Amino acid sequence: MDARQREFWFPAKRYGWGWGLPVAWQGWAVLTAYAALLAAGAMLLLPERRALFIAHAAVVTVLLVLVCWLKGEKPRWRWGDKG
Repeated sequence: MDARQREFWFPAKRYGWGWGLPVAWQGWAVLTAYAALLAAGAMLLLPERRALFIAHAAVVTVLLVLVCWLKGEKPRWRWGDKG
């Protein structure tokens, strides 16, 4: 792993577009916080306030994607190893 790769918290997926599992502890902390916020929202808002939970989940997901965008490899379509 070179120095540039170590700066990334989220590597690019091998196939498709997006990011894979974190490679740094900071990425794991962000992913854990995301899961905890979703679980807390589900426990507090479901089933009575379904629309509010959907809005909560959307906001938390947008924040996760923003962190991945800022701290992950540049996203682009990938089709596996070329060599």
